[in-house]
Amino acid sequence: MPAQVTVGVSLKMYFGHHEAVDWCARMADRVRTHTAVTSGAVRLFVIPTYLQIGPAVDAFRGTPVQVGAQDVSPYDLGPYTGEVSAAELAEVGASLAEIGHAERRRLFGETDAITAAKAAAALQYGITPVLCVGETERRDRTDAASATVAQLGACLTGAPAGPIIVAYEPVWAIGAPEPAPADHISAVTTALTASLAADPARTGSVVIYGGSAGPGLLTALGGSVDGLFLGRFAHDPDALVAVLDEASALAASRAGAGA
Repeated sequence: MPAQVTVGVSLKMYFGHHEAVDWCARMADRVRTHTAVTSGAVRLFVIPTYLQIGPAVDAFRGTPVQVGAQDVSPYDLGPYTGEVSAAELAEVGASLAEIGHAERRRLFGETDAITAAKAAAALQYGITPVLCVGETERRDRTDAASATVAQLGACLTGAPAGPIIVAYEPVWAIGAPEPAPADHISAVTTALTASLAADPARTGSVVIYGGSAGPGLLTALGGSVDGLFLGRFAHDPDALVAVLDEASALAASRAGAGA
């Protein structure tokens, strides 16, 4: 497991434009003095709406924070009204793209095949996919691990080599009062990590957990996960900093163990 710990935030469509600009400015002030983030021990990425990407890139300029998009077109440049290409995302400074989220699947009918096409498009232009996978209904953790590893493979069919961020988000835990049980998360994320490790094309990839994630979860999961993918909890910059502090402690413990 790498010493670095990854923390991501998706703003979804909760903020208006000016609210998002203000949030990015406040977070940028905090991360500039957060030693774990500035040293690279903790990687932080932020995924706002398309219109908020430019201001976010400007706000976090001079920090290691990465900015991503909440979607990406499976198509290259051309007559695709309403789409945003991976090429354009890279041009404006986005370095990641969230792909395959349960909301995209449920609301817009996106399949594993569409997700795979988007992953391929992103990797072609050096955009790191934040690939969301997870079972729709609560099930035995062994079955959940098997199903999620199979989904990961389907979502990478035809994708060129390159590191990815796998966000394990069991659909039944998204928006729930509590995250999935720690032993369930550990079983699935360990299986996902093993699957990635067995594929030379995915060297440098990490597995993080989303789905009602919050403080204390990283500590409970220990070495079985590489970080967290946060939602509304991170709307409060102080709450996000608390998770970054926890991630810092985990990164330090991993570095010590590897010394």
